[in-house]
Amino acid sequence: MGHGDLMSQAEDVADQFLRVTKHYLPHVARLCLVSTFLEDGVRMWFQWSEQSEYIDSTWSCGRFLANVFVLLNLLGQLGGCVLIISRNFVQYGCCSLFGIIALQTVAYSILWDPKFLMRNLALGGGLLLLLAECRGEARSVFAGVPSLGHQSSPKHLLQLGGRVLLVLMFMTLLHFDLSLISVLQNLVGSALIVLVAVGFKTKLAALTLVVWLLCINFTFNAFWNIPSYKPMHDFLKYDFFQTTSVIGGLLLVVALGPGGVSMDEKKKEW
Repeated sequence: MGHGDLMSQAEDVADQFLRVTKHYLPHVARLCLVSTFLEDGVRMWFQWSEQSEYIDSTWSCGRFLANVFVLLNLLGQLGGCVLIISRNFVQYGCCSLFGIIALQTVAYSILWDPKFLMRNLALGGGLLLLLAECRGEARSVFAGVPSLGHQSSPKHLLQLGGRVLLVLMFMTLLHFDLSLISVLQNLVGSALIVLVAVGFKTKLAALTLVVWLLCINFTFNAFWNIPSYKPMHDFLKYDFFQTTSVIGGLLLVVALGPGGVSMDEKKKEW
């Protein structure tokens, strides 16, 4: 069996998966994507004093402003998630979560930590895909109105930006050692993220990354096996839900396709 036959069979499996899950895959994708914001919003409530003390001690802004920061995080994240999950005013929900990402990037000095910065940017990529999906739904309401359908339309550019930002998550998972397993994981992972970024065999590559990330997430981020009083519990929990959000973004790529600015789209013209 040749390489082409294996690829064709893999694409057939991906297409079958899409046919079976097409009605509920976008809902699962949205829920996964906002999971880290839901978890963090709830954590702001239960760890209000700890979060307020940290902001006050880091920025010397006083307890009032520190409490305002925690309140903004709580309301902005939970409110944005409700709007997105209910599919009412999705654009406003995404804008709220974009604001939270920017606020936390500054407040927690994430700007100077490449790993966490790339993960925050990957979350932003998922939100761009949500905005692209929202634009698609809005256009379907006016199905009888002529559309330019140009490849550089805002929806297609949002999909491109979302795909490129999503793959930053995988750059934080690369292990720079010379063991055979690590080298193989890096090669396969790098190939898949390049395919998603350029939009070639996009659905198959994104679905493969979803399976890979699920395995990594439940193997290495199993926070439920760590007692809640240990700091590692919160660290793994944060990692778990961030990874779940990126999985949601990839599921949106699978559901929506790569968009007009992609090699898959160019192949149709060739």
